[in-house]
Amino acid sequence: MSDIDLTLEGPAATTRLGLCLSALLRAGDVVALSGPLGAGKSVLARGIVSALCPLEDDIPSPTFTLVQTYEPDDGPPVMHFDLYRLGSPEEALDLGIEDAFVDAVCLVEWPERLGPWLPRNVLRITLEPDPSMPERRVARLSGGARWQHQLGKLAAEMG
Repeated sequence: MSDIDLTLEGPAATTRLGLCLSALLRAGDVVALSGPLGAGKSVLARGIVSALCPLEDDIPSPTFTLVQTYEPDDGPPVMHFDLYRLGSPEEALDLGIEDAFVDAVCLVEWPERLGPWLPRNVLRITLEPDPSMPERRVARLSGGARWQHQLGKLAAEMG
């Protein structure tokens, strides 16, 4: 299984996906979060960060800072990138993104702005709103060999 589709009935379900996904993440994992404005990318990222860094009580979207770094007590750093405002892929290099891809769990909103710098082993999550139900999202998850078995487990857990 390389792709799965999940229906998320609202923000709580999007957060739950982040909580479930967090258990599968390790240093060097890159999660590419795509979708239109308001699709729930930041909600999903907050779910992941809150699970990996439970002592964090302020998890802002890095829309203006471009990157937020979190240091859990027991695990690799978590780096949340929002690349919406980048003018070119090379600007991401100034954020230290290459080192982060090796040492941290990276959550990348607007990953298409990275162009050739996006790693091949990335887990891609695309969130799309359901036009018939404003709160509902469809999440499509896809990844290479590292993720095939993991995505099956995640789909079963999300039920």
